[in-house]
Amino acid sequence: MRHRVAGRKFGRNTNQRKALLRNLAVSLILNERITTTEAKAKTIRPVVEKLVTMSRDDTVHHRRLVMARVADERATAKLFDIIGPRFDGQPGGYTRIYKIGTRRGDGAPVSMIEFVA
Repeated sequence: MRHRVAGRKFGRNTNQRKALLRNLAVSLILNERITTTEAKAKTIRPVVEKLVTMSRDDTVHHRRLVMARVADERATAKLFDIIGPRFDGQPGGYTRIYKIGTRRGDGAPVSMIEFVA
């Protein structure tokens, strides 16, 4: 039974799962819209929203925290220069998820996640 077991594993070990989430976050930040499976979109949403919340306050400490989680200089710069100021007065809810349909190859539910404004 999976009672009270949180989080998705995606059939990967811990390091592979961390790399997957990091790469999805970087792709979403750089492209501002990505298409992925519904489970991955729902998993990446809180990760990216916490990064955006940190990027609203442009300090050296927050830049280092974001860089430690993202490990991509272009994504960190875009987050603090463009995306963070865009959501400056908004208390949360920076992303939205659209359900697109199913993937042709395996029938997996596909969604699009993007920034709201």
